[in-house]
Amino acid sequence: MADRVDPQTRSRVMASVRSTNTSPEMAVRRAIHAAGFRYRLHAKDLPGKPDLVFPRFRIALFVHGCFWHWHGCTHSRMPATRQEYWIPKIARNTERDREAQAKLTALGWECRVVWECDLPAGTATFIADLQARRHPSAPESHPPQ
Repeated sequence: MADRVDPQTRSRVMASVRSTNTSPEMAVRRAIHAAGFRYRLHAKDLPGKPDLVFPRFRIALFVHGCFWHWHGCTHSRMPATRQEYWIPKIARNTERDREAQAKLTALGWECRVVWECDLPAGTATFIADLQARRHPSAPESHPPQ
């Protein structure tokens, strides 16, 4: 199937695809900030440039789009056209993700991913985890007998 637009238009459209400050990333950032947590953005000194970094907890958070990072959900359907381009492109993206996470783990970082298709629930789970780490529960005290 031929592309529906001319090469110049396709180039302009593809160039406008963001890698940082995407809508899903901004939604996660707003929710985490509203919960009172602060973070570093797009840490260039860490493998994979995590979207959000929580140095205090040594957590690197990636906000992944289901298509670009191939989650396997309904949002990550392979395009019908130019599969000779898309299959290696997406395979390399997922390989790069695994490599970055392995390097971060080796450096003592915990890697977490919030997927675009699971944004509200994934973000809420992540925030709950941060809150538990910020205020670890005190050991149970037993009343004197």
